[in-house]
Amino acid sequence: MATRSGWPAWAGISKNDPPKSPWGGGAGSGGGDKSGGGNGDKNDSGKGGGPRNPWSVPPEGKRPRNPQGTLDDLIKRARRGGGGFPGTGGPRLWLAIFGALIAVWVAFTSIHSIGPQERGVVTTLGRFSGTLAPGWSFTLPAPLSLVQTVDVQAIRDEKFPKEDGENLMLTGDQNIVDLAYVVQWRINDAADFVYQIKEPQETVRAAAETAMRAVVANASLNDTITSGRARIQAQVMQLMQQILDEYHSGVIIQSVSIQKSAAPQAVDDDFKRVTAEQQQAQANINNARGYAQQVLAAAQGNAAEFDKIYAQYKLAPEVTRRRLYYETMEAVLAKSNKTIVEAPGVTPYLALPELRKKDGDDSVVTVKGREGSK
Repeated sequence: MATRSGWPAWAGISKNDPPKSPWGGGAGSGGGDKSGGGNGDKNDSGKGGGPRNPWSVPPEGKRPRNPQGTLDDLIKRARRGGGGFPGTGGPRLWLAIFGALIAVWVAFTSIHSIGPQERGVVTTLGRFSGTLAPGWSFTLPAPLSLVQTVDVQAIRDEKFPKEDGENLMLTGDQNIVDLAYVVQWRINDAADFVYQIKEPQETVRAAAETAMRAVVANASLNDTITSGRARIQAQVMQLMQQILDEYHSGVIIQSVSIQKSAAPQAVDDDFKRVTAEQQQAQANINNARGYAQQVLAAAQGNAAEFDKIYAQYKLAPEVTRRRLYYETMEAVLAKSNKTIVEAPGVTPYLALPELRKKDGDDSVVTVKGREGSK
């Protein structure tokens, strides 16, 4: 085999072989390409002289196709169920994915965790079917069964009025009072709370307003403002619970607390003055009663002492008479200046004017024997 100069024989290139084109085929065959001759370079004379145009149509007459098909072919095959994108595995993989999604959905909607302070209300096909206790519970998957979790231990507060302002009520004695109070309640039955009343919070507020106005309408203004507040709170709480139980609301009232009880703002100053005068009048009455009790006690003591003296007088009249006389004179003369003349028939000199100047209540006592006179 003849070889080109400088090329070994094992390279497979002989002297007589025409040069090969990098786009496929030899120079001789390239010249025979009808479509390539027209699109060749200037050196390409149509007789296999120059290389073929790389952008021209191949000798086969069309470009090679993708063995997997175009994007439109893939979409059409996926719609017909004949397979998806390359390497997707076909309908079996789609079935597996769909089954996994269903399993996750069933797990998340069938297993429920209920907290210690909660209860779960279960509805099956739109109908109440039971209550779930704290812990892990299982139900049918959604939408066959739905679970609504309710907190039954939380204490809820309702403030009256909701914002700062007056909350006027009419008392039993035809007076107007401004009341502010707070009601605390919690859920007792989760099923009744969810299904028996449409708006639980508004129902509790309406029951509180009704009960408070009913109780205040039977109380006086003084009871509402002063000492009767504790009794009013207890009656309101009892009446509220009775109303809510009739509704089967599943609500229990914890407490009712009156925060403010006063006269309306327009007459508050006058009302305070009236209250102050009433308190002063009550204080005067208390002082008078105290004084009367003191006088009565003193009179009762004097009467008891007289009874004792009279009992002694009946036993010894003369002795008792003299003792009373001496005690009386001692009490009278103890606070005055005294001059005593005992000798009968002697008229001593008494400086009466000087004595009267010293004391305007001087006393002269003459004692004759055992008889005395002033």
